[in-house]
Amino acid sequence: MQVMNKFIIIMTHTYLSKLKTKVFYISTFLILAFLMIMVNFESIISVFTGDEEQKVAVMEESGELLEYLTEQPNNEVLMEAFTGTVEEGKSLVVEEEYEALVIIELDDKGLPEATFFAENITNSDLQTDILQQLQQLKVTLATDQLGIDQTAITEIFAPVTLHKVALDEDVKTEEEMNQARGIVYVMLILLYTFVIMYGSLIATDVATEKSSRVMEIIVSSVSPITHMFAKILGIAMLGLTQIAIFLLVGIIMLQSKTEQIGGLIESFGLHNASISIILYAVLFFLLGFFLYATLAAMLGSLVSRVEEANQIVTPIVLLIIIGFFIAIFGMNAPDSQIVTITSYIPFFAPLIMFLRVGLMEVPLWEILLSVGILVGTIILLAIIGAKVYKGGVLLYGRSSSFKDIKKAIQLTKKE
Repeated sequence: MQVMNKFIIIMTHTYLSKLKTKVFYISTFLILAFLMIMVNFESIISVFTGDEEQKVAVMEESGELLEYLTEQPNNEVLMEAFTGTVEEGKSLVVEEEYEALVIIELDDKGLPEATFFAENITNSDLQTDILQQLQQLKVTLATDQLGIDQTAITEIFAPVTLHKVALDEDVKTEEEMNQARGIVYVMLILLYTFVIMYGSLIATDVATEKSSRVMEIIVSSVSPITHMFAKILGIAMLGLTQIAIFLLVGIIMLQSKTEQIGGLIESFGLHNASISIILYAVLFFLLGFFLYATLAAMLGSLVSRVEEANQIVTPIVLLIIIGFFIAIFGMNAPDSQIVTITSYIPFFAPLIMFLRVGLMEVPLWEILLSVGILVGTIILLAIIGAKVYKGGVLLYGRSSSFKDIKKAIQLTKKE
């Protein structure tokens, strides 16, 4: 009972002390600002660019081609006939009366070619729109020369319908895979971000307490494993608080921008994600966090200066980055050998096994084996980490290598 009370006190203190810091408020504000910018990106861009049509002056001798171009249904580019000289057209472009001047001529084969004049050629969207119209014009002229009906050309270039049928009845359908793919993406990004942000925070927090010599007093009254996991849970609660804030703001934004955000949710397949996928996401997220958090706390106890904390967690960052890139590759090849193998490696399993579960029908024994390896690794790291944690807080001076882990364990044995 006394151990539990100490555990709750340390966990609560860690949570509340971090909740009141400026770093928490600033990071939360910046992430919320980023999310709001992304949701309102089109509206923000339209403020600077405006919604007016981009007028383009077109010069063409016959007038027949120009008539076709000006009739093209394009809401962004307005092709206008220009009857002045080339130099006058260039002057109007410089004076911003027109976005560009396009001179269309016919080559030896009677097909169009054009010269594009603009104040600068950085507006690739405008050039793409004009090129698409000219390309369609070329197809029309070529088919007329060959006596081919335009409707037939449209049918020829129409995409082929491909019906996908899986012979294995146990595999997921394409619709189920599309529904799961969105939540897999969200899980990958969330765990990746969470581990990098809060893994470093755990290591820094341990190093801060150690540099102030407070750690020696704490460890003498509380077992290392109690203190370590209380700190991990306290910071985990901090992360969950931040996620709750994001969800709350997201719900509010959903009320004001139902169509835009609803379309985004539907495109990611989150609107009808299965309960089992969500439960697996929570399970692997928690296991992944505790795995990396335990490792971060252990490594953080080896350094005596806050400046060294970011360096000591570099292996953790590299591991999660490798796992993230394997998962991105696995999105298109979830049944590949490298994905299957890495789904059992504990440092990659939270990402890779969840990806396999989301996109494939994985046998239950494989999932349980991966979860068992993860749980076993967390327990092993907790046992080793407790010894390193207890001895590591007594190590002072610059941390030069991972040989300090051996030194920390030896100091524990001497007590």
